[in-house]
Amino acid sequence: MQPVEIYLTRWCPFCSRAIMLLEHKGVSYNAIDVDTDPTLRQTMMQRANGRHTVPQIFIGETHVGGCDELFALERRGELDPLLAD
Repeated sequence: MQPVEIYLTRWCPFCSRAIMLLEHKGVSYNAIDVDTDPTLRQTMMQRANGRHTVPQIFIGETHVGGCDELFALERRGELDPLLAD
């Protein structure tokens, strides 16, 4: 299974939704709280091509995007194959 990283803030409802989907699927992930360290937000923005909103989700080296993109992958049946690569 591909490693999953999710840049988030603890108070973000979209972050919570994304985490609920990952946990429902039994996917382990590394949560990176960008509220606690400004350098982590800078790293997130560099990796996410300048996107500054949370969550920003990476599966392996693939930048998925945010919560809406994660759920769109799930609806299209593309999330499980991406996780399995």
